[in-house]
Amino acid sequence: MKGFLASRPFPRDVGWIIQGLPLDMTVSRLHGTASGPEAIRVESNKLENFSFSLEKDLRDISFCDIGDLALPKDDLNMALEMIESVSRNFFDKGKRIASFGGEHLVTLPVVKAASNHYADLAVIHIDAHADLRDIYHGMKNNHATVMRRIAEDCLSTPKSLFQFGIRSGTREELEWGRANTFLFPDRLIEPLRESIKIIGKRPVYLSLDIDAFDPGIAPGTGTPEPCGLGNRDFFESLALMKDMHVIGFDIVEVSPPHDVNNITAVLAAKIARECLITWGGGNC
Repeated sequence: MKGFLASRPFPRDVGWIIQGLPLDMTVSRLHGTASGPEAIRVESNKLENFSFSLEKDLRDISFCDIGDLALPKDDLNMALEMIESVSRNFFDKGKRIASFGGEHLVTLPVVKAASNHYADLAVIHIDAHADLRDIYHGMKNNHATVMRRIAEDCLSTPKSLFQFGIRSGTREELEWGRANTFLFPDRLIEPLRESIKIIGKRPVYLSLDIDAFDPGIAPGTGTPEPCGLGNRDFFESLALMKDMHVIGFDIVEVSPPHDVNNITAVLAAKIARECLITWGGGNC
């Protein structure tokens, strides 16, 4: 396996860890996310190290790609426990973590580990789907329930969850989100400006589901949803978040079997590069 673009060879003296989380057990439409982390890595190595928009170079950022965790394919609870254990180990060592999914459920154990280290953690969730169901297909832990579990089980209050770009869900999810989280259907830039003021200097975890983007831009996902974000929407939001205390982020639900010319993996790789440059220079 070739690591992510400009990765350092050893994790000991770096600020960021990249981990691949190839979980693909609870996907509700089309499977394929297990190969997402590798596709992101492959496409990253076709990008430039230098970011035109940030005028900085990824080679100046200290991070190490440790590869994919060897998750069991038939034991969901064990897979989640493994992700939490590895993530907790790195957070306890003062590392920040970038995770490549895999289905969106991988966010739960990473945030659980982060919340044990950062007591006042806030989560920024950018997605097409609310992911606020309590139970889905008879499961409490599912890629459609992940943000409900995070809001109820990981954060000091559900109001520490900020959700943007949401355009799909049930009536119950909409009502629960409006009552309990900061939920902004179909919107990103303007509500994010206000949310940044609310969050302030608290530690932040960013979770990006690639289906937040319009499927014409990012077709390689198992649950595409029309009328999504454009590329510039996200990169403008990233610029707004540049001074936040981001302790981790993930990019999930990239599904290479359903991609076109790998454009979804390319987008995910560029987002990862920009995130690492934005928050990897010691500004947090």
